[in-house]
Amino acid sequence: MLNITVSLHEKNNIYQAVINYKDENNKRKQKWISTKIKAVKGNKRKALQKAEEFRKQFEDLFLMEKQINKENEEQTRKNLQFREKLKYLDHENKYNENITYYEYAQLWIEKMKPTLEPTTYAVHTQMINYRIKQYFTENPIKLLEIEPRHIQNFYEFLLEKNLKPNTVLRYHAIIRKSLEYAFQQDLIVNNPADKVRTPKKNLFVGQFYSEDEFNILFEKSKNDPLHLVILLTAFYGLRRSEVLGLKWSAVDFNAKTITIKHTVVEVKMNGKTQVLAKDKTKTNSSRRILPLTEEVIQALNNERAMQKANQKRLKNMYITKYKEYICLQPNGALIKPDYVTRHFAELLKDSGLRHIRFHDLRHSCASLLVSRNVPMKAIQEWLGHASFSTTANIYAHLDINTKILSAQAISSALNIKNEKMQ
Repeated sequence: MLNITVSLHEKNNIYQAVINYKDENNKRKQKWISTKIKAVKGNKRKALQKAEEFRKQFEDLFLMEKQINKENEEQTRKNLQFREKLKYLDHENKYNENITYYEYAQLWIEKMKPTLEPTTYAVHTQMINYRIKQYFTENPIKLLEIEPRHIQNFYEFLLEKNLKPNTVLRYHAIIRKSLEYAFQQDLIVNNPADKVRTPKKNLFVGQFYSEDEFNILFEKSKNDPLHLVILLTAFYGLRRSEVLGLKWSAVDFNAKTITIKHTVVEVKMNGKTQVLAKDKTKTNSSRRILPLTEEVIQALNNERAMQKANQKRLKNMYITKYKEYICLQPNGALIKPDYVTRHFAELLKDSGLRHIRFHDLRHSCASLLVSRNVPMKAIQEWLGHASFSTTANIYAHLDINTKILSAQAISSALNIKNEKMQ
């Protein structure tokens, strides 16, 4: 248990916060921080509060550094295990011929960890330790003996478990990448995943809210904790991670713009759910600058006033750690992604509205843009899609106006005349 304390000392007529703690060698140390508050009568209480803030900040940094060091040590240990596991066995340059594919997949994902996004690493690890472990433990196949038929049987196993083709394709991506690494390292003579027949990707069609449904949703959610989250998501077609990652520093009230450049995601690491705040978006194209309307400006001003009121009301119980973020809980805590999904479904049910996923607000935004004859290229930039084809593939079927123009052009070109039947 941490034992970090703080006390006040006077130096040059200024209150100094003195933080006492023990380093990694259990050696007692001190850190002096100036409160910049004059040591005069009536200021001591204020200085103590400032000192306590310094202590909490130091404790957070101390814990973060400790966790990073622990993870680095663990990664070093696992890398050594990887090299030891796959070391040469004899003069014939053969690798450990008894290692199974599942054992190898575990080693491979840890080897790849430094090169992966935390969310990608978490998802891959979860998939390896669930379905891949389940199947390849019951059907153990050595890495050196794995063939296309073994992988094909695994995909059929997944489909029998009622997993969708898109999910099977995600498993295929992991297996193929892991075996490609084994091939590059001369552990196997070829990549058997390249010869496997994969299921066809199932076409996803998102659900959309009409204008009337949107307006009812905004009205019903006025007093709901997710009102601003819903409003910004629907207006800008944001991803869940993007709306939760919005910061006040990204808003320019003078230029009337908002920059989408931060995200908040939720991952499962070692059986525990963690919330990660990142100063980057999903892709480079996802980073975009969008205009502020008067309605959005008013909503942001209302939120800022509400946060100040909550901080004044809750005082020391208010969490100031996340004050740079726009979408917060009443106590100043970050809104968790999983809470958004669950609470949004409850809100729709209680409001008597048709059920859609929270992500479908993004699709609904695009649907409204299409219905207003906004060009597909502009919609791509508004949503932050990496490519035009992504936008076109998802939303082109909604663009009935373009189809009508095409029909009129064909009709005019062919000049077909209807003749009355004799």
